[in-house]
Amino acid sequence: MSLKTFLRKVIRIVLPLGLGCLLLWYLYQDQDLSQMMTTVKTGVRYDIIFLSLLFGLGANIARGFRWGLLIDSLGKRVGRLNTVLAVLGSYAINMALPRVGEIWRCGIISKYEKVSFSKLLGTLFIDRVMDTLIVGLLTLCVAVFNISFFNRYFSEHPEFLTGFSAFFSSVWIYAALIVAGSCLWLMFTRLSHLSFVQKIKQLLLNVWEGIKSLWKMKHKVRFILQTAMIWGGYFLYFYITFYAFDFTRDLGPRIGLIVFTMSSIAVAVPVQGGIGVWHFAVISTLICFGVSESDASAFALVVYTVQSVLWIVSTGIISILTLPVINRGK
Repeated sequence: MSLKTFLRKVIRIVLPLGLGCLLLWYLYQDQDLSQMMTTVKTGVRYDIIFLSLLFGLGANIARGFRWGLLIDSLGKRVGRLNTVLAVLGSYAINMALPRVGEIWRCGIISKYEKVSFSKLLGTLFIDRVMDTLIVGLLTLCVAVFNISFFNRYFSEHPEFLTGFSAFFSSVWIYAALIVAGSCLWLMFTRLSHLSFVQKIKQLLLNVWEGIKSLWKMKHKVRFILQTAMIWGGYFLYFYITFYAFDFTRDLGPRIGLIVFTMSSIAVAVPVQGGIGVWHFAVISTLICFGVSESDASAFALVVYTVQSVLWIVSTGIISILTLPVINRGK
């Protein structure tokens, strides 16, 4: 590996992690750590936190089964244990390398189940599109029925609206889109005879074949039910933790859904495990509903540490180590 390639890979890992840690430091730098640690040590029902972990595990198992349905539509039935373990392992990898886990799970299934890697990418695209649609629907529902919350939230955090406005009003964004579109048109029309262009076209065709698997799927109702199980499980995974703290116990499922939706949007940011961004979304939303900054910070610290750092990583590592054992004959 050349030094340039090595440095590029290091930057891809270190930069998002550094930004997440910087945001984390910003959130906690002015906190009364002694008061927050008192809450962490004596003000948390950890048995309830541990109960919530089962719903997160169940949701990810359902995701593995749903991905298996998509892959089956390519014409080859794959082992569900493999898809479940690959999904669990991918989340652990994403904690270290953002978005690399998705590529890894396609690679590991391609290796053990002998399915085209590029077609698996197509099924993964459908998997992520469904997640985006669900989060979009949740956000729309929350916005429609809780418009006062969003008015208050954006008035207290005007930097979000400023950032969006600056992004979409920048002439460079549209110039870059025009240049990129022109380059793609030139490549696929005037340079289509080149070998690397033909390889790209074949890759895109395979990805499209994977995307079409949704229409070829025989068990669409099962796919929808599993999608409901995934997101119902994720919500309970998060909301049950409200009952572990005195200051969130009485907030109710409506506010729980709002905080869950904001945290789901934050996870989309390409930072390892959403670190920092997830904390900011949860803390700032809880504060909007009357939770003190210290208590909200303690909530985010405990829930993220147990659910993401300990649970996701440990189940993921176990899955990664289990895969070669159960596939040793392949």
